[in-house]
Amino acid sequence: MTNSPKKFGLMSRKVLMGTTLGAALFFMIIGVIFWGGFNTAMEVTNTMDFCISCHEMEENVFQEYKKTIHYTNRSGVRAACSDCHVPRPWIHKVVRKIQASNEVLHKVLGTIDTPEKFDAKRLVLAKNVWSAMKSTDSRECRNCHNFDSMKPEDQKKRSRKQHANAMEDGNTCIDCHKGIAHNKVHDKLTEEELEEISKAVPENKRPIAPQWQAFIDNGKKLVTEKADKKTEAPAVIEKAPKSEPAKAAPAVAKPATAPAPATSSTGASVDWSGIEPAEVPLFFPGQASMEWILTGSDHGGKRPFLKGDRCFECHEDEEVDIGDLIVAGDKDDVEPTPIPGKRGSILVNIQATHDADNLYMRFQWPEGEHAPVPFADGGKMDPNNPIKLAIMLSTDSEDDPKVEFAGRAGCWQTCHHDVNYMPDQPDKAALAGSTLDTSNGFTKYLKESRTAIEIEGKGGKKRGGWDKLKSEADIQAALENGSFMDLLRYKSGTGESEDGYILAERVMTGGQGVNFTGSLNDGIWTVEMTRKLTSDKPGDISMSADQMYNIGFAIHDDFSNSRFHHVSLGLKLGFDNEDAEINALGK
Repeated sequence: MTNSPKKFGLMSRKVLMGTTLGAALFFMIIGVIFWGGFNTAMEVTNTMDFCISCHEMEENVFQEYKKTIHYTNRSGVRAACSDCHVPRPWIHKVVRKIQASNEVLHKVLGTIDTPEKFDAKRLVLAKNVWSAMKSTDSRECRNCHNFDSMKPEDQKKRSRKQHANAMEDGNTCIDCHKGIAHNKVHDKLTEEELEEISKAVPENKRPIAPQWQAFIDNGKKLVTEKADKKTEAPAVIEKAPKSEPAKAAPAVAKPATAPAPATSSTGASVDWSGIEPAEVPLFFPGQASMEWILTGSDHGGKRPFLKGDRCFECHEDEEVDIGDLIVAGDKDDVEPTPIPGKRGSILVNIQATHDADNLYMRFQWPEGEHAPVPFADGGKMDPNNPIKLAIMLSTDSEDDPKVEFAGRAGCWQTCHHDVNYMPDQPDKAALAGSTLDTSNGFTKYLKESRTAIEIEGKGGKKRGGWDKLKSEADIQAALENGSFMDLLRYKSGTGESEDGYILAERVMTGGQGVNFTGSLNDGIWTVEMTRKLTSDKPGDISMSADQMYNIGFAIHDDFSNSRFHHVSLGLKLGFDNEDAEINALGK
C-alpha cells in the first residue's frame, strides 16, 4: 500500500500552540481591520462635527464656546471639544469613551434636551468636569499650556504672579480658569465649595521652570542695580526738559508745561520742573466693594490677595482695560447702571517733594467730556464741584498693620457693599436709628470699627457691616492706635481744603494740616497740595522720611459724587526711596 505524500505548505505550518501560519495571518488581518475600524470610530467621535451633532450641544455650550479665545484667536489655533474633554493616552481615552455611554443614555432620556433643562443641570455638569480635571492635574489643559514652554516676559504681571504661585503651591489650571470656554457658573458655588475645589494639592508642586527662574533672577538683579544706583546717585537731580502741554481730548495725559515755581501756604517755593512725574492711572471701579474682593466667586484674585499679594502686584498696567470694561457695562455684576459716555480711566501725573516740615504734591490730568448722569437732576450729581480730589494715607507695617488690608488694597479698604449707591445700601428707615451721621446716607468706614462684616451674603444677608458698630470706647482706642485712614480732600467749587479721617464713618473736620490750590487751564486740571508731615491731631498720620506709607487717590470728575469716581490701586509713598511708587524727593 502506498502512502500519500504529506503536504507541508507554508500556510499549513504550525507556528504557535498548534496554530498554523495561515490561521495566524488570517486573524492578524482581521485584527488589523478591527483595530483600524475601532480607532477610526474613536477618532470620528472626537471631531467637532460629531460633538455638536446633537442640538443639546450645538445650541448651548457650542454657542458659548464660539465667543471665546479657544475658538478664535490671534494664532489661528483652535481647541476642539475633544482637546479639552478627551484624554490623549489610549487607556484613559477608552475609559472616557465608556463613560460617554452615560451621556448617550441621558440623550435618549432627554435630560438636557432644552436650554431650560440644560441650565438647570449646568452647575452639576460643570462640577463633574472640574472634578475630573482636578484629579488629573488639568492634564488636557497641559497638552497645550505647559509651564516649561511659557514665556513669563510676555505675560501680564497678574498671570506671571499666579503661575509662579501655582508652581510653588501645587495649584492646577482649573483652579483659576473655570468658565474660560463656557458661561460662568462657578459664582453659584458656596465659598466653601469654591475653596475646596480650588485648593492646592501638594503632589502637584513642581520646580520653577528654568526660564521662569531666569526671569525671577533677572528681576532681583534689576532691583539690586536700582538700589546701588540709588546709593551712588548724586543728591541733586538734573532738571528734566519740559514736555508739551497735554490736550483735553485724549484719556491719557502728558505732563503739562511746568508753570513758574509755586508758593505754598507756608511760604515755601516749589520748583516742579526738576521732578519726574509718576503716571498713575485712576479707573472707574463700579460696585467692586471690599466684600466683592474677598469673595472668590466674584473676584478670582481672592486667594492671592489673602495670601498677601497687593492689588498693584496683579493689576498694574490693567487699570485702563478694567475701567473701560466697567463703564461700558460689560461687567454688569460690577456696574448695573453705566453712565453713557463716562470715561473709564484718567491718567494722572503726580509729582511729590518734601522738606523738613511738609509734603508737597502736584496732580495734573486732562479735563474730560461731560457725560450727563441719567439718574441725577440736570445730569450732575454734585453741581457745585466740577472736580474733587481725595488722598488717603495709612501707616505701612507688615508686622503691625493698623488697617488690615490697607497695605494690599489702599483706600479700597474703606469701600463696602452697603454704602451709598451700592447693592446693599440700607434704606432711610434702617438708618434712622443709627448713632452715626446718616444725613447724606451712609459713606465709607473701616472693618476695624465693626464687630463683624458679612462678606458673602449667605442666606440672603446684606453684605457689609454698617450697623455692627463697636463700642465708642473701642472706636476711640482704634483711633488712638492709628487704625484709621487719613483723608485729605480738595473741592474745586469752593476751593475748600479738608483734613479728615475714616474709621467708624467719614469725618471731615476742616483743613488743620493741609492746604490745596487748584485751577483748570487749557483743558488741564492742576491741583497742588501742601501737607504738614507731623501732627498731634486725632485722625492725622504723622510721617517720617525714613518710613513708607500706604496711599491711594480718587478723583470725582465731571460733577460726580459718591462711588462714581475714579480710583487708583493701593500704592506706596516714600521719601527719597526709589522703591516707592510715589517717591517724594527732598528739596
